[in-house]
Amino acid sequence: MKHFQMDAQVAMSFAVSQASRINATVYQTRYPAIRYRGLVPVDTTGPEWVKSITYFSLDGVGQAEWMNAGADDVPRAELIRAKTETTVSMAAIGYGWNLEELAQAQMLGVDLAPRKGQAARRASEEFIDQVAFFGDVAKGFYGVTNQPGVTAGDVAAVGTGSSTEWANKTPGQILADVNAILSGVFVDSNTVELAGVLLLPYTQMHYLGTTLLNDNGAERTILSWLRENNVYTMETGQPLTIRAVRGLETAGDGGTARMVAYRNDEEVLRLNMPMPFRFFPVWQTGPFRYEVPGAFRIGGVDVSLPGAMRYADGI
Repeated sequence: MKHFQMDAQVAMSFAVSQASRINATVYQTRYPAIRYRGLVPVDTTGPEWVKSITYFSLDGVGQAEWMNAGADDVPRAELIRAKTETTVSMAAIGYGWNLEELAQAQMLGVDLAPRKGQAARRASEEFIDQVAFFGDVAKGFYGVTNQPGVTAGDVAAVGTGSSTEWANKTPGQILADVNAILSGVFVDSNTVELAGVLLLPYTQMHYLGTTLLNDNGAERTILSWLRENNVYTMETGQPLTIRAVRGLETAGDGGTARMVAYRNDEEVLRLNMPMPFRFFPVWQTGPFRYEVPGAFRIGGVDVSLPGAMRYADGI
């Protein structure tokens, strides 16, 4: 009977070759439920091991006035600049095998399944997604939905029983709430900023997407109607981007449901990630254990133009 033997050196060599194949596959995998990609600009510039990042938020002030040609006191526009320094921290997640798994795979001539690597990568994306939208209290990070410098307020209490909740409002009243938050960004920025992204809680998103606009047989939902009939579309001719984000159900003041409007541009906001997630070389962590560590370094979301964002609660 032929015996199969695998020593530490052979196991390490096989583990390295399998990790290289698996890691290449994992990096190509897409995760459709991860929402931050496409909704939050990611800044990967700068040294990977930087400890902090300094950024400046700007707001322009000044107003033109009627002027005599001989006057020498011309009004000036000024920039109010606030300096903020945010830290960067490291998070990690990896995967591994034991000697038995490696030996059996080599003995049978089969590749190790990439599922462990995919699970690690998925865990890193979910972690980043949470930081991108909600920050991290322990680290002092803020996300897209809870920036302290962004204007927030309740929607109008005009629903049934003076309710602010969309489930108790007509389609017209819901549209008024959406246009109020979009107009707030537009007007408060002196008609400079246009918020083209609207984030909603899943409950409200599902309500809009499953409720017909009226009872007259028109098979059109409130959501499809909102995408076209809003201030942003009126000004730009482009449909408003509306996405659902899990966790917004209680993100507002007093634990109420919050919607978020903003211009999706790195000039306005960005997620600092000087070291994107990557796997490091295989190492032996015990007599029968081989691991592939993965890590990334991330800060919170920095908002340089808070006037290009707005929150509305109570929906």
